[in-house]
Amino acid sequence: MFDKILIANRGEIALRVIRACREMGIASVAVHSTADTDAMHVRMADESVCIGPPSSTNSYLSMPALISACEITGAQAIHPGYGFLSENAGFVQMLEDHDITFIGPRAEHIRIMGDKITAKDTMKALGVPCVPGSEGGVNDVDEAKRVAAEIGYPVIIKATAGGGGRGMKVAENETGLEVAFRTARSEAKAAFGNPDVYIEKYLQRPRHIEIQVFGDGKGRAVHLGERDCSLQRRHQKVLEEAPGPSITAEQRERIGAVCANAVAKIGYAGAGTIEFLFEDGEFYFIEMNTRLQVEHPVTEAIFGVDLVRQQIRVAAGLPMEFQQEDLAINGHSIEVRINAEKVPSFSPCPGKITQYHAPGGLGVRMDSALYQGYSIPPYYDSLIGKLIVHGRDRNEALARLSRALGELIVDGVDTTVPLFSALLEEPDILSGDYSIHWLERWLAKHYA
Repeated sequence: MFDKILIANRGEIALRVIRACREMGIASVAVHSTADTDAMHVRMADESVCIGPPSSTNSYLSMPALISACEITGAQAIHPGYGFLSENAGFVQMLEDHDITFIGPRAEHIRIMGDKITAKDTMKALGVPCVPGSEGGVNDVDEAKRVAAEIGYPVIIKATAGGGGRGMKVAENETGLEVAFRTARSEAKAAFGNPDVYIEKYLQRPRHIEIQVFGDGKGRAVHLGERDCSLQRRHQKVLEEAPGPSITAEQRERIGAVCANAVAKIGYAGAGTIEFLFEDGEFYFIEMNTRLQVEHPVTEAIFGVDLVRQQIRVAAGLPMEFQQEDLAINGHSIEVRINAEKVPSFSPCPGKITQYHAPGGLGVRMDSALYQGYSIPPYYDSLIGKLIVHGRDRNEALARLSRALGELIVDGVDTTVPLFSALLEEPDILSGDYSIHWLERWLAKHYA
């Protein structure tokens, strides 16, 4: 087992990893930019190292600075959290070259799943169902029109190196295809330095379902059910729950077994998430995230496992502490992402927290790095907390979420808390009858 782990991240996820380390008796090292000198993860870690100025490029994304921090502190491993360098195969390779363990999958798996076309081809070969679409990248408008005519409109054009909704455009018919195609390529090049795109069938009313998988890197893997992440704005998840209200036990076991078998075959190590669109009882693969997800706490709640602890164990060469038959769902869990944003524009609202009170009570977990007097810097993601609730069933979880939102106090900045309070009054949310398009339409109706 490691003696010391460096956390190459900030905010609530850095705190999450620090807590797991402390419970395992492992010393933790926090890294921070000059803008994060007073951040909670810096205060809670056993050691801290300043790695650069506020800009992420020159601090949290600086591979030499992170490796130097490991050498200075004697950290044997790096946990990347999510975002930043968590899915950077070049970073993993660089760590290997310096005899530093990356707490996550091997570089080859990050590389394969980082390219959407290669990922789709790989998953298809492993028996994972995929959305009908182009066999590879689409190079020009004429080819795009041919592919679209074959699979039928509407279609969606996606960046092969994409993520976060960038480089994605929908075409309802041939008339709109040319503009959508050129716009997607332009956005893809600007965002990822790679203009390549591919085309898929655009489903009308799908849900976004993701399967949590975990592999030991030695050919054994399990699945930990699904999460429903259908409540989205501009392809960004807003609320996640587990188990999915639209998924049956038979569907869960079927797709879970397919996913676990797939990652076992490639010798995948650690946590991963295989994401699908789900419509009319069928699953369609869209991508695999080779890291811990923001929404991992809802899975932890219903299965009673610590995914970060398991990540650390597997990276250290130890076995997972459970097998598939040990995993059984207990109750229902929901997470809402609390952002420092002004609704309905969703523009970031950095500033000083004048008052903060976290909700508590049975079945309530608040993952946040906030404290009274803390100044949210303007340089990073606007996520300031995750409110997670767990109940015996979905109705109890919803009741706890409503109660916890009422207890939560974040003064000094605008947040998305009022949005969730309003959503909990909507019949579709209460019944679980919503698709990935529901929130966009709701926002357009209520904030027109």
